[in-house]
Amino acid sequence: MSRRDLFVVRPGEKIATDGIVVDGAAAVDRSLLTGEPVPVETGLGDEVAAATISTNGRLVVRATAVGADTALAQIARLVAEAQSGKAGAQRLADRVSSVFVPVVLALALATLGGWLLVTGEVAAAFTAAVAVLVIACPCALGLATPTALAVGTGRGAQLGILIRGPEVLERTRRLTTVVLDKTGTVTEGRMRLHEAVPVAGLERSELLRLAGAAEAGSEHPIARAIADAARSELGSVGDATRFTANAGLGVEAEVDGRSVVVGRLSLLGEGPLDEQVARAVDAAADSGHTVVAVTVDGRPAGVVVVADRIKPSSADAVRELEALGLTPVLVTGDDERTARAVATATGITRVEAGVMPEGKAAMVRALQAAGEAVAVVGDGVNDAPALAQADLGIALGTGTDVAIEAGDLTLVSGDLRGAADAIRLSRRTLGTIKANLFWAFAYNVAAIPLAVAGLLQPMVAAGAMAFSSVFVVSNSLRLRRFRSPRENG
Repeated sequence: MSRRDLFVVRPGEKIATDGIVVDGAAAVDRSLLTGEPVPVETGLGDEVAAATISTNGRLVVRATAVGADTALAQIARLVAEAQSGKAGAQRLADRVSSVFVPVVLALALATLGGWLLVTGEVAAAFTAAVAVLVIACPCALGLATPTALAVGTGRGAQLGILIRGPEVLERTRRLTTVVLDKTGTVTEGRMRLHEAVPVAGLERSELLRLAGAAEAGSEHPIARAIADAARSELGSVGDATRFTANAGLGVEAEVDGRSVVVGRLSLLGEGPLDEQVARAVDAAADSGHTVVAVTVDGRPAGVVVVADRIKPSSADAVRELEALGLTPVLVTGDDERTARAVATATGITRVEAGVMPEGKAAMVRALQAAGEAVAVVGDGVNDAPALAQADLGIALGTGTDVAIEAGDLTLVSGDLRGAADAIRLSRRTLGTIKANLFWAFAYNVAAIPLAVAGLLQPMVAAGAMAFSSVFVVSNSLRLRRFRSPRENG
């Protein structure tokens, strides 16, 4: 092994490139790739990926892939391939105009020639021909799409929904399935204290104070969640001394002269657990929460349970999406148990767990091959390939720039209910565009025979044509009255 292939990763540093750990141990934050908030304990022989972060501990890594061969570069390549594979939808107005305008010009010439042949009156012939051109002027046809799009996107911006273009609207009409990323989309994407359960004879506040003081010296996300919650509830947790972080096991510190260890559940020993603690451990396992054990002076003191909280609006958002005729699918890189717990809480029946970034895009392709029209809602780099591959990609504005770039719609607030609002507004805007096109085209078809017959003077035709344009604009302005359930809550 060449020393040139080795590099050192210190606590808090990003890993430079893909590789294999040859020395050391650390908890590695892989959320950039997997989207999951809990760092993965990594040690000798484990693989690490570029741009992930060592939250604690020192690693010596042997590089196995650099540049375009890294996992991050492959994700970027998947995004580019999916985006280039999309065919742009041609606007309906262009298709209609490409046929309608030449037909009208030919009809005007035929009207001129017909009047000259039948009556021989040049003035009457030109009046009828001009009336045909005026009444058939496709002003309303040309206004139908841009006015509705302008009003619809403007209303969307007021609701925190950014729509890229008219082709996006057409995709919302035929959607059948919506794939929801778990972490950061359905959940908040950060660990929070769920509960602290002491053994009999110890106060909850004392357990939380001791655990918070010990964890205050660690940069691990779970440790920060415990320390922050302790400070928030108790105001102060005191100082810890002789702090030691044991990668993969937990932390040890001295608090008020007592030895406090916070870490894996195995710290509580093999014997029977305190009844209250045992119930909390079982409940956490059923809910997919993370349990942290606490011992004081070598004796079990209780457990602290942390979890990535579900966004308060997620269950409502799922119901709204189902009301639109969409089947929600929860997809995550997390384990099956945790994914099922989140799905049950939000009312989602279909779950795909343990899915890596390339797997998300492959899953979308499989759904599309089965005849489904798929929307994907996500926020991370790991979601970008799926967002780009989807028929409609909806990115959260609170997520990464890569995800936003890959999406067709952006929800500025990060509220999942905005996905339902976006689809509703897009469908309403598309419906308005089609109504505008129908009115403009039907009006022309009905009025042209009158002009050909000489029953319309050019001035009357001009007034009728202007009224048609006013009607189209007024119909588009009705989109300003679009309301979101969020505005009533």
